Amino acid sequence: MVPFAGWEMPVQYEGVIAEHRAVRTDCGVFDVSHMGELEVEGPTALRVLQEALSNDLEKTEPGRAQYTLLTNERGGIVDDLIVYRLDTLRFLLVVNAANRDVDLRWLREREARGTDVRDVSDEYGLLAVQGPRAIERLDLPPALQFTFAEAEIDGIVCMVNRTGYTGEDGCELLTMAEDVGELWDRVLARGVVPCGLGARDTLRLEACFPLHGQDITPDTDAISARLKWCCALAKEFRGAERLRELAEDGTDRTLVPFVMEDTAIARAGMPIEGGGEVTSGTHSPMLDRGIGMGYVPTAVAAPGTELTIDVRGRSRRARVVRKPIYAREENV
Repeated sequence: MVPFAGWEMPVQYEGVIAEHRAVRTDCGVFDVSHMGELEVEGPTALRVLQEALSNDLEKTEPGRAQYTLLTNERGGIVDDLIVYRLDTLRFLLVVNAANRDVDLRWLREREARGTDVRDVSDEYGLLAVQGPRAIERLDLPPALQFTFAEAEIDGIVCMVNRTGYTGEDGCELLTMAEDVGELWDRVLARGVVPCGLGARDTLRLEACFPLHGQDITPDTDAISARLKWCCALAKEFRGAERLRELAEDGTDRTLVPFVMEDTAIARAGMPIEGGGEVTSGTHSPMLDRGIGMGYVPTAVAAPGTELTIDVRGRSRRARVVRKPIYAREENV
């Protein structure tokens, strides 16, 4: 167990490698009740969120979800989050635990008349059930990614969100805080493997999902982070003008995924020759070698480019690859 954002979090149960492989081959469950939930409601809620968030909520409808960024005036990433459109005038934002207070304050400072922003995090628990057999093991009907609907899991009412942070199929089960312990037990009784923070990190890195505070920060722009796809640059939101300039002119550096050619594990903060830096690094249980992400000069960001990383004073070779680093049907 380790402290994280005011919570005590499990690093592992059986072990990181076993938990990681369970998610890739069958199904695992993560207790992610530490994530923050903010509810934004009212006749002006859509306008407030459109001005604060990078993606275009006009493209959603009730029952749909959207990955988006909360950006500052420089185009920096205050947080990355998922918005669930509960109905026409009501939205639920699931935000990073460490940014819960920051996001709440950011939105309240820009709250317009006719919009109510509430922190409802303590009312809910959240379990992420991930893996190719997740939906089967929960006995749920098929559904499109980034949709959600109410359902019952062994008698416990949940909001079943077809989202996740592993690169696998699955869902995130939002339920009342007082029910989440019982829900956890019932999910495990279905043969789902309990997983901790260690496997969550190795899985998301194989999938090339950025971690806020490491790969993306308020000082990191969305274009350099290769997150232009979730920025509706035709609309006006905080930082949009700067992001349009960067998209037009190009950036000096780019976030790239890499695999180690030499036997080594790169870690966050390690220098990459030529002016780059590792932001995330680990051992891939599926590839059995070091993998990571980091910022490099854009001129050397193309897949196949060889990198040299200073791993504790020793030069070690790595290679830029395409996203994702690992996928079930294809890998590097």
